Amino acid sequence: MNFPLVLLFGFAVLLMLLLAWVLRDPRKLPQSDFDLGYSEGLDRRHVTYFPQVRQAMAAEDLAFLASRASQVLSRRVRRERRKIALAYLDCLRDDFLKLWRLARVIASMAPQVGAAQELERLRLGLAFSWRYQMIRMKFLLGFAPLPELGSLSEVVSRLSIRMETAMKDLGERAALATRLASSLDGRGLDTP
Repeated sequence: MNFPLVLLFGFAVLLMLLLAWVLRDPRKLPQSDFDLGYSEGLDRRHVTYFPQVRQAMAAEDLAFLASRASQVLSRRVRRERRKIALAYLDCLRDDFLKLWRLARVIASMAPQVGAAQELERLRLGLAFSWRYQMIRMKFLLGFAPLPELGSLSEVVSRLSIRMETAMKDLGERAALATRLASSLDGRGLDTP
């Protein structure tokens, strides 16, 4: 076998592994595609808590703490704040996965969704997963990648807004179809 063929095969296997990794949800057992109760909770909770996480991980705040507290206490506070940032990051991922599944459900209901949109959804999932893992590694190594965390939170916010808009559009189409069907059932009695 020649080197380009081995490289191409390796790349294909890597893409398949990444796809499987993105589609998995390790904390939950297999269940239905989407929990419809979640649609009520599209309130972008992650946006609400990002300023607190940013403040807790700010270099100025940690420097102030180091100047006023003992080294042991300072390390303990840093460790606890890092745990909080990692918990926030995990919640951000959970929100993204729920929205991503919702996008799949909406795509199955919308006939105009094509292969290009599905590839874009896949690309978004892979990009999010890659960025999530890089930020997680940085936090675990003791860094505070706040700009990256903010941009990841923004990705989830934009996806949430897009899903709310898509759900609203689907709801309007369903209401229009219902009205049309009811006017046809009335046998022309309600038409001018």
